[in-house]
Amino acid sequence: MIVQELHHIQHRHRFLPEAELRKLADRTGTPLYRLQEVASFFPHFKLTPPPAAEVLVCHDMACHQHGCTRLKRDLEATLAPDIAAGRVAVRYVSCLGRCDRPVAALVNDEFFANRTADELAALARAAADGSPPRADADSTYEPHSNRPWRIDPYDGQPDYAAVRAFAERGVPQAVLDELKTADLRGMGGAGVPAHQKWNDVWRAKGDAKYVVCNADESEPGTFKDRELLTRHPHLVLEGVILAGLLTGATRGWIYIRHEYAEQIEIMRREIARAESLGACGPRIAGGPRSFPVEVFASPGGYICGEQSALIEAMEDHRAQPRPKPPQLETNGLHDKPTLVSNVETFAWAPAIALKGGAWYADGGTNGCKGRRLFSISGDLARPGVYEVPNGITLRELLDGLCGGTVGRLKAFAPSGPSGGFLPALLPVSALPRGWEKRAPADLVDKVTARGDGHLDILDLQLDLQRFRDIGQAIGAGLVVYNDTRDMIAEAVNCSQFFRDESCGKCVPCRIGSEKIVEMGEEVMTGGLGATEFAGRRRLVKELTRAMEMTSICGLGMVAAKPLETAIEFFPDDLAAHLRGRTPAGAPA
Repeated sequence: MIVQELHHIQHRHRFLPEAELRKLADRTGTPLYRLQEVASFFPHFKLTPPPAAEVLVCHDMACHQHGCTRLKRDLEATLAPDIAAGRVAVRYVSCLGRCDRPVAALVNDEFFANRTADELAALARAAADGSPPRADADSTYEPHSNRPWRIDPYDGQPDYAAVRAFAERGVPQAVLDELKTADLRGMGGAGVPAHQKWNDVWRAKGDAKYVVCNADESEPGTFKDRELLTRHPHLVLEGVILAGLLTGATRGWIYIRHEYAEQIEIMRREIARAESLGACGPRIAGGPRSFPVEVFASPGGYICGEQSALIEAMEDHRAQPRPKPPQLETNGLHDKPTLVSNVETFAWAPAIALKGGAWYADGGTNGCKGRRLFSISGDLARPGVYEVPNGITLRELLDGLCGGTVGRLKAFAPSGPSGGFLPALLPVSALPRGWEKRAPADLVDKVTARGDGHLDILDLQLDLQRFRDIGQAIGAGLVVYNDTRDMIAEAVNCSQFFRDESCGKCVPCRIGSEKIVEMGEEVMTGGLGATEFAGRRRLVKELTRAMEMTSICGLGMVAAKPLETAIEFFPDDLAAHLRGRTPAGAPA
């Protein structure tokens, strides 16, 4: 695969020398322009020699809250002579998946968490002098959590019992029935029932079929997959193998973002262990079935989290989403039936196969089914990854598990930047018509008892369908903001993320995401008159609708959401900016 060859070249040289690209072109019979086309698309690949040391500072959500701007400014001041000499470069980078210990940074692609400017500067100078820094390890960091988790049925001794049982006597329909009873949903955001996708690939016709685990996890605020890959890699791998055996697939991949270098190595070791146990590779459990699995290191970019863009990257193309139909379940990798699901979706499959779908479904609360993992960060006493029942309230999660909000709750992002921001008290007028007929009766009763036309978001039940019932979205990454935060500034920061990560394929998204940032920055600078601002606000709404209707993938559909919700729900912050001031309580 060309993308993996490019990884190898860059690992040796820290960039892609033209001479090496020409050798690769000759060896693979690939035109040089095709290699340039692919390499120039992905942010990880460099076509020119970098400085001796590069410091990349995460700029998104939790890191933005916790001072990435100040950290970068201090780094540039401390390293000014080295920067002037061309030895060191300092710049921003998109989310690194360590939102529970901000600010995150890379020094020559080695990860560091919560370091001071002086510490990072020392690491950069050492790297420039030829002493590569040693990364902070995820495996030795003990995050806030509520372990042990029910997702792991093995009590520390994973022996791939679910794979063995299926290989010996498994009936595909029986497992599909358990997945249906469980009502296990895709944990990547769309919430498609797992049994439906597995069944579609099982029944699809094809001489080859594939299973791909999407571990790209690049959404700001989301890092649960990191923890599963680090501490429960056997569950992820076993879920992929189960899916492969059930669907009749011939090969599997675990597609992991390149910033998770430690997790890539952990998963490769786990694959080797599973092979030694006869649970993966040739003749599984001594039977006739074979199913090899390997790791595919992502070349980078948030867009690769979109499943068809991920497939394009695996096919050595630019990671630009495909129009639908056809669906990947019939025409996926190399135009073959392909099952693509999230890390957590696969990780629940072994326990469901061993304990039954009813066991999983009964794990919910407040009338909801099942359990799930949430990454939660921001202004919290205990940011981390928690396994909770679907239907738990935000209050129970924040106060019962996360130690409460640091400061007074002001805003909540229920799906990284993709869901925008909800205020602590959500106006009922912002909810869709008829919401009270779909929402739980106790939530309606609480709103009625308040008598002020607002919904306390701490009463919201954290469940995909419950959020859809009130016209909102919930994902795996939850971010909390206290009353010192300027929500207009936070919205502009999220808008910058979407602009930077747009693949550029859809014109409305490519142009619209840039325009959203421009308008947000214009509001931030202050001085807009009432008439001028009214025009900008109408344009934000028009762009939102246009991008929702014309974008191929989800990025364009949500890119305007942060700014739109910040303007709608945080009028005091908006008014302060329009007067040319910093909102009260916000850092200057």
